[in-house]
Amino acid sequence: MKRTRFPFYLACALCLGLTSSCVSNKKMIYLQGATQQYALPQEINDVFELQVQPDDQLAISVSSKDIELVQRFNNNTLIGGGNNSQTGTNTVNVSSGVAYFTVNKEGNIEFPIFGTLHVGGMTTGEVSSMIQKRMKDEGYVYDAVVNTKIMSFKVTVMGDVKNPGTQTYQGERLTILEALGKAGDLTNSAYRNNVLVIREENGIRKAYEVNLLDNQAVFNSPAYYLQQNDVIYVQPNKSQRVKGSTSYTWLSVGSTVVGMIVSIVSLIVALKK
Repeated sequence: MKRTRFPFYLACALCLGLTSSCVSNKKMIYLQGATQQYALPQEINDVFELQVQPDDQLAISVSSKDIELVQRFNNNTLIGGGNNSQTGTNTVNVSSGVAYFTVNKEGNIEFPIFGTLHVGGMTTGEVSSMIQKRMKDEGYVYDAVVNTKIMSFKVTVMGDVKNPGTQTYQGERLTILEALGKAGDLTNSAYRNNVLVIREENGIRKAYEVNLLDNQAVFNSPAYYLQQNDVIYVQPNKSQRVKGSTSYTWLSVGSTVVGMIVSIVSLIVALKK
């Protein structure tokens, strides 16, 4: 009987260990339920487009079959061979027919011929359409093709990630998952159910909490697609916050010793029965 009881207790201890492991894994796995939720492909209804904000760098190009018509908008800004010019508060760098404009705090740029244009809060497509329409309606260039791009934007990732810091991203679509991936992902001690995103938009500061464990909470969050100057903060768990302190060290050692004593006592009791 003594021999049969020991494997029984050992098996129980093993089961408890596996169970506790499974429970902890539930706090680590991203996008839980996504496999079932998206077993069948689903259409993305909301197509995200980045909006122009102050301090953005815009690249605007104008093309036409008649280069002489476009020359009206040249003014050493749209077409040239690497020239620089100062237009109001904007420094325009000319390269291969593309002009670069800095959006001021009021959301304006100084555009050749047209002067001040308000572009803040518009998408790049709307900026292109506005300039292109004015060129045609005002009789400057009837076949004008205008393209606008936001050259880059920055996002800051702080807290319990492997590579925190401010990084600049190319393109106009960046998700919170991509930003965390570029930061090296969360560490094992990070909370995954309340990642904070701080956003300043139209003079208003907003804060969003994103639960990375819940797929719907991630994909439906207003912070899923990041915007210029967003700040992501990943909170460390309580043990990580006090790690390195004297109290934490003694608490860790004490809990380890107590655990060993309990295990030894349990084993002795089991062997005696």
